[in-house]
Amino acid sequence: MKKIASIRLPLAAVAIALAGLLLLPGNAAAQTVTGQARAVQAATILGTTTLADTGTLGSIADSRDATLDTGRVASLVKGEVLRAVTVGWADQVASEASLANVTMTVAGTGISAGVALARVLATQNAPAAASSSVGDLAVNGLPVQVTGEPNQAVAIPGGRIVINEQIVSPTGTTVNALHVTVRGVADVVIASATAGIR
Repeated sequence: MKKIASIRLPLAAVAIALAGLLLLPGNAAAQTVTGQARAVQAATILGTTTLADTGTLGSIADSRDATLDTGRVASLVKGEVLRAVTVGWADQVASEASLANVTMTVAGTGISAGVALARVLATQNAPAAASSSVGDLAVNGLPVQVTGEPNQAVAIPGGRIVINEQIVSPTGTTVNALHVTVRGVADVVIASATAGIR
């Protein structure tokens, strides 16, 4: 009887230890991260061009950045001090993109901004913190009041500008400081940041 009891005690201890190991965060399901930032993405019938694009995060321990002193997509958009960065950690992902002195001409409409910045911080088991900042926005030389509200839309001939565009998907949150579309002509995103962790 003593022999059986002495065998049961170590077996119970092993079972408890194994159960504890299964509950440790390091042994939980692997984290899936989404992270990318780009200063400019411009699509026309001629194709898509990106400027200062980090590419996508490869893992929770990855970090990527891209910078340009100046950038231009011929006859469409130009800007200065283009910067994009995305960083992953065990429990969060942060992405940010910015540029200054942005000027665009899209289907004859002139659009300018002194600065455009987008940032997202995605934390595990919590809603993402997403925001953008656009300074001195003007359309054809006329100032546009930026409210700071997500998805503020401004009509332009043949299309629209969306300021602080926020898109939430199962894999993450994307913030575009400016998103200019003119149907059949161009689709231009200025300062885009994406982050997600699950």
